[in-house]
Formats: sequence, C-alpha cells, structure tokens
Amino acid sequence: MTQKHLFQKLVAVGLCATIGITGMLATGTSVTEAASSKSVKATSYSSSKGQAIVNYGKKFMGRPYKFGASTSTTKVFDCSSFMKYIFGHYGIKLPRTSVEQSKVGKAVSKSNLKPGDLVFFSSGGRANGHNVTHVAVYAGNGKILHTYGSPGVTVSDLNSGNWKRTYLKARRVL
Repeated sequence: MTQKHLFQKLVAVGLCATIGITGMLATGTSVTEAASSKSVKATSYSSSKGQAIVNYGKKFMGRPYKFGASTSTTKVFDCSSFMKYIFGHYGIKLPRTSVEQSKVGKAVSKSNLKPGDLVFFSSGGRANGHNVTHVAVYAGNGKILHTYGSPGVTVSDLNSGNWKRTYLKARRVL
C-alpha cells in the first residue's frame, strides 16, 4: 500500500470517527487495521482518536456534575472523573484527579491544541490562579468539553470569559 493510499484511508478513518460511523472502509480494511498500520504516523491517528474521544464524551451532555463523583458511575461526573471515563473508553488510562492528570503526557501550547488534548484551569473556590483545579478536553474550533456545576457536561468557549481568564496549560496524552 502506498503512503498516498494510506493517507486517504486515514482521512476516511478521521471522518468516520468525526461523524460517529464505525465499521469497514470502502476497501474492506477495518478502521483498526488502518489505524494500527506501521506506516501510520502517530499524530494522524492520535488526532482521529482525540476526535472520537470528544464525540463519545458529547453523548453525556447535560449529565449532572458532582464534586468527588465515583469513577464507577456515569450518572454524575466531576471534571477529572469525566476525563478518566471518556479517555478510558478508548484505552487511555488517566490518574483520578485533575492535578495528577496535569502531570501526564507532554506539554502542548495553547496555539497547537488538537482535539483530545487535556486543558487545565485554576478556577472555582479552590483556585489561587496558579493551582490546577479543573480539567477539560479540547474539542476543536476553540471549544472545550467538560463538566462543572450547572449545566453539568457541556461545551464551552476556551477563548472567552472564565475559561480564557483561568487557563493554565495543556497536555497531550494521545
């Protein structure tokens, strides 16, 4: 298989993940086979995996927030249990707390964020402007998927209001 054909398959895989379609590509190659090919660059696959994680997380829109929520339930989430759950669905094991999650993976600048990157904030009653108190997943197009207070699981604008003011850093775990 040429690199051009492999790239075309990766684009198809990304589109499938983006619109929630699973199964086989037109050529009969499974999504898993295309993604795990030795010729596939990790960044291409990670990007589609990141979008798949975001899409999966959106299925929980409106699910209530509860600080300290158990990781064994999907009835309620806190920010870090939500990240742990949606990433875990795709085989990515994250630590339990936002502080611990802020130490895994590799640093990424705000200008280089990709869907699936973890973004961290110092916001809320425990914030001092420097400590990590909240985590979200970058959803693309300047948006984050996360959970807090009311409305629970939601999408917010990273570049305005509280989230712009309290942004600390980002980490890539894919």
